Amino acid sequence: MRWIPCLALLALASCVEVTETRQTTRPAPQPAASAVTRDKVQQFLTVVQRVQPVAERECRARAPRANCDFRIVVDDRPGQPVNAYQTLDRNGRPVLAFTLPMIATVRNTDELAFVMGHEAAHHIAGHIPRQQQSAAAGALILGGIAAVTGAGQGAVDQAARVGAGVGGRVFSKEFELEADALGTVITHRAGYSPLRGVEFFTQIPDPGNRFLGTHPPNAQRVETVRRVASQL
Repeated sequence: MRWIPCLALLALASCVEVTETRQTTRPAPQPAASAVTRDKVQQFLTVVQRVQPVAERECRARAPRANCDFRIVVDDRPGQPVNAYQTLDRNGRPVLAFTLPMIATVRNTDELAFVMGHEAAHHIAGHIPRQQQSAAAGALILGGIAAVTGAGQGAVDQAARVGAGVGGRVFSKEFELEADALGTVITHRAGYSPLRGVEFFTQIPDPGNRFLGTHPPNAQRVETVRRVASQL
């Protein structure tokens, strides 16, 4: 995977087509990288400069043993969807990555700040190791059940894979709501409006309340943000 530093976007924006953007309450067509105008680049850099130090302060206060040196990058791989995600590099440094379509799609600084705060919150709350632990437990349980019933090694391995998949998804909705709550705090303390930022969800499909779905219903996420924001 190739990531590019935020500042490299300035060079990228100088050679892309300028396009008109429109607000919409329906899922927008997938924007191309050419939709990343110079204004979008400047918006992204401005939000990074304001949100990153706030996220790092919250991280040091809430998770003092964690690596709180956030690296915010752009995932410029072609064909990527509107997406932002949190991961760790090989040295354990937290990475917040944004695809070019994501940068092009957000309608204002509040939406971008909320997404950035949400992704930072995943790291602060330790969701990656917690998900890994849950997946390992699921693999152990289902694999063990298959072994006890006398299944062959192939069936045991398959059961373990299924258990890992299920285990990794058990707490995914809870994790998303936790990240929404802490992301609301980060957004607010960075000087942006989480109530306006959460309107980003009007642009993405509602996952509903599917069993073992990875994301909770949009209405539940909006309610979480409103509840936390009312206390700030």
